[in-house]
Amino acid sequence: MMTDDKCPFCNHDAAVLENELAYARYDIYAVSEGHMLILPLRHVSGFFELTMDERNAVFELVDQAKLLLDEKHKPDGYNIGVNVDEAAGQTVGHVHVHLIPRYKGDMDDPRGGVRGVIPDKQKY
Repeated sequence: MMTDDKCPFCNHDAAVLENELAYARYDIYAVSEGHMLILPLRHVSGFFELTMDERNAVFELVDQAKLLLDEKHKPDGYNIGVNVDEAAGQTVGHVHVHLIPRYKGDMDDPRGGVRGVIPDKQKY
């Protein structure tokens, strides 16, 4: 398995959930209570570089993480997102899927959801 000693996500000691090809951990820069990251075990920079087996393993853990968060935090909804490359906001060169629990009242008007990555385009 390819890892990078300098990559903060190649050490999966903080794993909350894990399978053969991926793991889930809480985001240390959480935007909401329970915000999780789901990552491949293999050090790979971009989402589109994942093998189909890795993608399936990652999204299997997205489902498991959702069940865990439903039980532990009882959110009212979720955002799921991946930043691919610097232009899209990726700051760590190890692909990771954000699973962000959402709670009624956490924003005045959440309409547009993930469109908020470009604030002027969120509302339509």
